[in-house]
Amino acid sequence: MLVAEPQAQREFFSGRLSSMSAPAQARQHDLASLKIEERSRTTGKAGRRMGLFAAGLGLFVLAVGGVLALRGQKPVVEVAAARPAGDLRADALLNASGYVTPRRRATVAAKITGRVTSVLFDEGVRVREGQVLATLDDSDAKRALDAAKADRDAAQATITDYEVQLKNAEITLHRAQALQAAGVQTQEALDNARTATDSLKAKIALSKQQVAAAEARIQEAQQNVDNTVIRAPFAGIVVSKDAQVGEMVSPISAGGGFTRTGIATIVDMNSNEIEVDVNEAYIARVVPGQKVVATLDAYPEWQIPCKVRTVIPTADRQKATVKVRISFDKLDPKILPDMGVKVAFLGNEPVAQKGKGSAAKALIPQSAVRQDGGNSIVFLVRDGKLERRAVNLGAQRGSDVEVMAGVSPGDSLVVHGPEALRDGQSVQIRQ
Repeated sequence: MLVAEPQAQREFFSGRLSSMSAPAQARQHDLASLKIEERSRTTGKAGRRMGLFAAGLGLFVLAVGGVLALRGQKPVVEVAAARPAGDLRADALLNASGYVTPRRRATVAAKITGRVTSVLFDEGVRVREGQVLATLDDSDAKRALDAAKADRDAAQATITDYEVQLKNAEITLHRAQALQAAGVQTQEALDNARTATDSLKAKIALSKQQVAAAEARIQEAQQNVDNTVIRAPFAGIVVSKDAQVGEMVSPISAGGGFTRTGIATIVDMNSNEIEVDVNEAYIARVVPGQKVVATLDAYPEWQIPCKVRTVIPTADRQKATVKVRISFDKLDPKILPDMGVKVAFLGNEPVAQKGKGSAAKALIPQSAVRQDGGNSIVFLVRDGKLERRAVNLGAQRGSDVEVMAGVSPGDSLVVHGPEALRDGQSVQIRQ
């Protein structure tokens, strides 16, 4: 009975529907269509609401992820080192950069073309003036010398022979003169004797000229032999070795680049000086004898006292600069040619020498100082992390400021970076 009941109900409703009139069935169909459309609209609205919700949720997740990523990113900062309070560069009238250049620098070359047979030096060694650096193949030069000597010896032998003949000719001439005076010999015989004597004298004179020419060739050949030995023109240090044994060298470039023009480059270290280009707009601030503080790029904490040696009286129209040469007060072996150097041209009475800042501990850029609740602070960078440090400031010195306490020379300070920095924060240093 329970199983058959649904079937009976379906048959009952089916009979009811079949017994309806045609208009009633049409109205029933329209009502069913309206219910389906209503159901579709409801389903569409719900789908759109779900899509908007999903899109909003995605944007929220992206925003949160971006914030977290930004929070995890290290801020980029620019740092500078605190300098000693006695740093005279803070009182500079003008700053410039240049290079160490020697006044005496020579590329040693051969005077003749030849093949290198020995090289007697190495880079970095100190050489004396006149010291032998290298030798060239001298076989051709020696052969030319021997040939010139042979020509000279032959000419001298010819002179000796002609002189003997001349003595005999003079005897014959004297005899002919005596016989001609006695009327025994004719004038023709006397003329022949005189001609023979004059001819021998002319031959002797020519042979002497040949001897002189041979002597000149000997000197030239000897000079060529001497030129096969290459010597240092002055005392200094070899900074470049430019030729090896077996290579051809020449005083001029030849052979399509296969011939060397130099053997070595020697520098007189006692002639080292600084050469800088100063903007012509500021050249009036530079005078010969002016005190200068130089700092080598290789030793940034080493302040080297110098003075202006000369201002080259010409300008470079392309760069609008004037060349200035600066001499060291005292040379040091660590100062090498072509080193980069920064210089500070000082005034007649630097501030640091007046007693200002005598109690200062360090000198830092003003851009490193920040204000926090009326207190001056700086951020030190140690092992990639920030360290907040309160400082006591002193007098202002140009773009720098003295620090009485809180910072030591050599400390690395943040000079440019985001405002929102905090103690212990990891940072990335801008290179």
